[in-house]
Parts: sequence; C-alpha cells; structure tokens
Amino acid sequence: MTLADLRREYTLAGLRRADVLADPLQQFEKWLKDAVEANVFEANATSLATAGSSGQPTVRTVLLKGIDARGLIFFTNYESRKGRDLAENPRASLLVYWRELERQIITCGTVTKAPRAESEAYFKSRPPGSRLAAWASAQSQVIPDRAFLEAKLAEATARFAGQEVPTPPHWGGYILAPETVEFWQGRVSRLHDRIRYRRAGEAWKIERLSP
Repeated sequence: MTLADLRREYTLAGLRRADVLADPLQQFEKWLKDAVEANVFEANATSLATAGSSGQPTVRTVLLKGIDARGLIFFTNYESRKGRDLAENPRASLLVYWRELERQIITCGTVTKAPRAESEAYFKSRPPGSRLAAWASAQSQVIPDRAFLEAKLAEATARFAGQEVPTPPHWGGYILAPETVEFWQGRVSRLHDRIRYRRAGEAWKIERLSP
C-alpha cells in the first residue's frame, strides 16, 4: 500500500442549490448542528490560514466559539504567530472538515478583533486551568524546555491565588467576516458538490462550482 493507493468513495449525501439556505452563516450553523448531532469529534475545530507581510502562509487548528451576523468567532493570543500575521494582513481563511459526514466548509474574509467586553466574557467562561495557561504561555515564542513553561504556570497560579483570573491584555477574540463561503459535499467518483456563496453588496450570490 502506497500513499497513491489511499482513496475512498464518498457516498453519504448530495448537495443541491435547492438544499441550502439563503444566508451562508445560517447554512454554516445548520451543518455544524448536524456535525454535533453526529458526534463528530471536536466538531468546532477549524483550520485557520494566515499570511503576514512576508506572504508566507501558515495554518493551524483553532476552535470556533461563535457564529453570528458578523461572522465566525475564535479566541487566541494576540502575540502568537497568527496574531502577528493578522496584525500585518487582516485577511484569513477558515476550513472545517467533518470526515464522518463527508463535508467541509471553506470561509474567506477579513478579520477584526472582537470587542474587549466580549473577549472578557468568554475568558471568564473558560476552565481555571485554561485561564492560567493564557498567562503562562508566550504563545509561539521559543522556550528552553517544558520545565520553563511549568514554572511560568506556577508563577501565574501563585500570582492569582484566591482571586478571579483576569483576561490578559494580549488575549482575546477575532471575528472573520466572510466574503466567500464554500460548502463541499463528497460524492462518488470525485464528482463532489460545491456550492459557494459570494458577497455581492449586502446580498449573497450563490454559485455551483465544478469539482
């Protein structure tokens, strides 16, 4: 067996123009609900692609934490590689792939920081360990070893002992406002269904793409 031999057929469903809602974010929520109900592992995991001023793209997985009329919402360290990229070039793409449903969604658009109050409200909902880790980790920075990171966590734990852990100034949310959203449904013989929404002023143009 070689990599070239690895393949599978997609047979679960199809996707017609008549199947999708008029608003891509509502359609996104509908498919996300399907994924959650199908017990897809970490159904809100999404790959975030960014590129800074150098043009070098990078991609990593983040967790989608909200969908509303503004777009797709995720939270992270503003000083991380992705945060630095977005400060230099606020355009990005998010990809979710649900293998169990033979579906994926690609969203491209412009990213802005979420309001501070919104970031603080979400931060308070996180488990205590995650809140302390946000203070301990200078995300994406080189560190000497694991012990160094654990020492930083111990410092943060001692610093905030017996009190509410505040939101770090370098941590918060981003909102990706979509300009295009593509829904992909796997089909037999690689004749996949691809339905793309494209921003057209205040409305959306819905198009079928060749696989």
